[in-house]
Amino acid sequence: MYHQVAVPAPRGTQFRGLTVHPTSFRRQMTWMKRLGYRGLSMRDLTPYLRGECEGKVFGITFDDGFRNVFENALPVLSDLGFTSTNYFVANQFDGGNVWDREKNIPFSPLMSLTEVRTWAAAGQEVGSHTLDHVHLPEVAPDEARRQIRLSREILAQESGTEVTAFCYPYGDFTAEHGLLAKEAGYTNATTTSRGLANAADDPFFLPRVGIWRTTHMLRFLQKCLTRHEDRRRA
Repeated sequence: MYHQVAVPAPRGTQFRGLTVHPTSFRRQMTWMKRLGYRGLSMRDLTPYLRGECEGKVFGITFDDGFRNVFENALPVLSDLGFTSTNYFVANQFDGGNVWDREKNIPFSPLMSLTEVRTWAAAGQEVGSHTLDHVHLPEVAPDEARRQIRLSREILAQESGTEVTAFCYPYGDFTAEHGLLAKEAGYTNATTTSRGLANAADDPFFLPRVGIWRTTHMLRFLQKCLTRHEDRRRA
């Protein structure tokens, strides 16, 4: 689980840890390749999560659709032959992380529609992060349904690709939201619960391994290759 891939903001900046330096990202991906692993999008990872395939694979996801991921992560993924999933906020093409404004987190641009289409054309997956990056447990059920369903329709139409991957904004969800995601036509949904996903997991409440600015190389390998759990369940 990544968010931004860029030079981190100055010390003291709120949530600075969510930004991974481009050099660190390339090093992390390169080492996984050297160890014989293949990075996959949620679409490509699904047969492994279902137990239909076996192999040395790991999923790569990005939350929010930041432009710096397009600029700094896409070239690395392309060079290594990896695919990944980026969860886009459907109403924020060429916008920014406006949902972070009240937390004093610096504004960071999101991908334009042209960049989203280029991302998809490069073999990367377009996933959904709702229409407006809403906190699903705080909105009415009908609004949650609209945010989940309509974002998928817009992203599919605008990107020209099938959208089957969903991610709960802020990592917060209830069992009902999993049902809404399934009803809307998604095949999987990811959370911020920590752990390595496997075939025993509910595909609509998949855990992930968070990678932060301070995740040094040894810790990165420990996180990605060692079984550990700290999971919230709906």
